[in-house]
Amino acid sequence: MMNHPDIDYGPIQHLVGTWRGDQGTDIAPDRDGEEHNPYYETITCEDIGDLSNAEEQNLTAIYYRQIVKRKSDDQAFHDQTGYWIWDAENQTVMHSFVIPRAVSVVAGGKYTGDTDEDGRVVLELKAKLGDPEWGIVQSPFMTKKASSMEFSQKVIVGNGVMTYHQTTLVDIFGKVFEHTDENKLARL
Repeated sequence: MMNHPDIDYGPIQHLVGTWRGDQGTDIAPDRDGEEHNPYYETITCEDIGDLSNAEEQNLTAIYYRQIVKRKSDDQAFHDQTGYWIWDAENQTVMHSFVIPRAVSVVAGGKYTGDTDEDGRVVLELKAKLGDPEWGIVQSPFMTKKASSMEFSQKVIVGNGVMTYHQTTLVDIFGKVFEHTDENKLARL
């Protein structure tokens, strides 16, 4: 349920609510190759209203928290919080988030009304280490041991269903690895 139904949230309005999914697949780097972690998760998204930047830019934002647990041991292995932001004037969707490994991402992309065959909204965003617009910031330890170099994400949402696929290019264990996550969730 929207707290601010009179505000235009553009395509991110479809994210508001509590989502659960148990079809997640995490393919993560391992010293000897890769590990596969089936998971389930809950994502809670709440609209927070409109915002103004420097009295020029008008935005709307949704706050969220994502908790991901391994099916194998029921332990949380990912806890993420952040914002989905809509800039209607520039037709831009932004996704800013942090994870408790001292990594922060500000990803962005244009939205021009893209939908899939079922009429669900398609959001595609990217960020890159060192990019002055859509970037990644991380602690010195992460930079040395497990540097996130690039992030890309595709979210398809609408009709009570959300799917996502995301890839983080990570420099770890002396090689570059495509760490991927994907899941299908239903709005509760």
